[in-house]
Amino acid sequence: MTAIAFDISAARPSDPEATALIRRHLAQMAAQSPEESCHAMDISGLEGPEVQFFLLRRNGQALAMGALKDLGDGARELKSMHTLAAARGSGAGRAMLGFLLDLARRDQAAAIYLETGSTEDFMPSRRLYESFGFVPCPPFADYAEDPWSVFMRLDLRAAA
Repeated sequence: MTAIAFDISAARPSDPEATALIRRHLAQMAAQSPEESCHAMDISGLEGPEVQFFLLRRNGQALAMGALKDLGDGARELKSMHTLAAARGSGAGRAMLGFLLDLARRDQAAAIYLETGSTEDFMPSRRLYESFGFVPCPPFADYAEDPWSVFMRLDLRAAA
C-alpha cells in the first residue's frame, strides 16, 4: 500500500482557503454545541501572535487545518483541528496531529492540552487523541468544568 502524500505548511488564517476551512469548522462546532460551550477560535483569534496555524494539503487542495496556541510555561493548546468531511478516514487528521506534536517537541514544549466535545459526534476525535497518548485532565487555562467539554493532556516529556 502506498502512503498518501500530504503537505503541511504554515498559513495565514485570513487566506481564502484557510478562511473557508475555519468557517466550516465554526459552523460545525456551533451546530454540535451550545454557544456558551463552543470554544473554537475565529479567524482573528487564530491570527494572534501566540498561535501557529497550519494547513494540510493533498495535490494542492486544503483538506485539514490545525493550530498550536502557546499557553506559557512550556504548555501548548491544540486548537482548530478540522478535516473536511470528504477527507475523513484518509489519515489527514492523524498526519496533522502528528505534525503539530512533532513541532511542539522541537519547540521543547512540556505538555499539550486540548478541549473537545463530550458528545458522540466527537468520539472519533477523542479516539484519535487517545491513540497519541492524550489522557483526560481537569480544565486548564481559562476553561471551566462544562458537561459539553472533555479536557485532555499529553505530557511530552513522558511521551518522548
